[in-house]
Amino acid sequence: MKRLILLSASLLLLAGCESQLDLAPIGNLTEATYYKTTDDAKAAIGACYAPLRGIVDAIVFIDLVTTDDGVPFLTGIADRPLLWRYNIAPNNGFANVWSATYAAINRTNTVIDRVPGIPMDETLKNRYVAEAKFLRAFHYLNLVRLYGGVPLVTKETTSLENLQVERASVEDVYSLIEADLKEAETVLPLRYTGADVGRATRGAAKGLLAKVYLTRAGTAKGSPYWAQAATKAKEVMDSGVYDLWANYADAFTIANRGGKEFVFELQFLTDVRGHGWGRGYGVRGASFYPGGTGSGIARVTPSLFNLYQPGDTRKAVNFITSYASGNTTVNLSLLDPDPAKGIYFQKLWDRTAKTNGGEGTSYPVMRYPDILLMYAEAANEANGGPTAEALAALNRVHTRAGLPALSGLNYEQFKQAVWTERRLEFVFENQRRFDLVRTGRLLDAVKAETSFARNPTIQPFNVLLPIPQSEVDANPKLKQNEGY
Repeated sequence: MKRLILLSASLLLLAGCESQLDLAPIGNLTEATYYKTTDDAKAAIGACYAPLRGIVDAIVFIDLVTTDDGVPFLTGIADRPLLWRYNIAPNNGFANVWSATYAAINRTNTVIDRVPGIPMDETLKNRYVAEAKFLRAFHYLNLVRLYGGVPLVTKETTSLENLQVERASVEDVYSLIEADLKEAETVLPLRYTGADVGRATRGAAKGLLAKVYLTRAGTAKGSPYWAQAATKAKEVMDSGVYDLWANYADAFTIANRGGKEFVFELQFLTDVRGHGWGRGYGVRGASFYPGGTGSGIARVTPSLFNLYQPGDTRKAVNFITSYASGNTTVNLSLLDPDPAKGIYFQKLWDRTAKTNGGEGTSYPVMRYPDILLMYAEAANEANGGPTAEALAALNRVHTRAGLPALSGLNYEQFKQAVWTERRLEFVFENQRRFDLVRTGRLLDAVKAETSFARNPTIQPFNVLLPIPQSEVDANPKLKQNEGY
């Protein structure tokens, strides 16, 4: 594989972590002198967290514009509307998270290979390795869901030899993911304190394992994975660590970084180590964002915006529909073709930031509502209908949004209610595409979202993205996905 990735120890460790974890970069070191001390191990696992921001950022765009949630800025770079319309070529840069993800996997492999040989506290050593295995599983789960079977690389890349690796089966990729997460859930702590808040926890490993089982169950009635997903989600629910904030908006405030609703998050520091999602996905050309105008990378689709019921408090949190310009209120529109007048996303906008790219709100990789809704969906499937506990889990999310409790639902109604709740709850959280694919609804959902003359040419093979052409060219053993 092209760039799969030959990183010296110094390059591996020079990247600064994007969270507020206490993880200092290291300079001028070699493999011969490094991986000797506890501090070396700490820096190595810190380097594993650093790539998460870029990878999540790339998937945000994919998640919005390859589904029915977002419309990209339609002029400028051609690859954006081509991805949206499903005229996707293997060299489309917006469909490529491959190389960045394998670079991140190599960092986790380095920790898994090298940290066990460092003389240090065994409990801490085992925790660092478990963190690395959690992160490796996270990356492979993204890859297998986006591309299907991918090369399995489980050892640190230290030379240019043996870089051409063939694709493993989907089954084998999931087997590695499951093994990594099962080890992680037995080693990682329930929670952290101080500067360690934000690291992978036992609950995060169990929650991701529930996601694996839910994905593997797919659309199969009677699959044993349904019960396994419900069991893992219930273990997180019973841990006593997580809960919902009273208000949906509270989950995304600066004050609640590292709070009870986050199972796994990417942490930032306002105007120190920030992000730019609020401005980037904000109103195009609007001047009220610090450090520059809104980029309008993608606007909200009518099908998503209009799905919210009256009284659903999540709608106002997720979308910006107007703003003040001097003494004038600018009202935004779903269908006005002028990108400066569109309705955009604001869930993660940090209004306290004073610099471009300085927003400090956390990115919610997994929140407790995901645990509740995974449990509800899996329990409904495992039992052939909603149990009282499944209904209670769904209603915790539903009523928190200011809506009346649901009742009297049969199996099919309950399933549909959970699917709808997930779409409304997890806007901008990289859930929509994966949910549509695993439930077999991607093609219908994309075809139904016709605003702005989309006319998508989506085909069944588009449930997977193309392997980047640069990778196929560099590795003759890589077979391109069907249809590309």
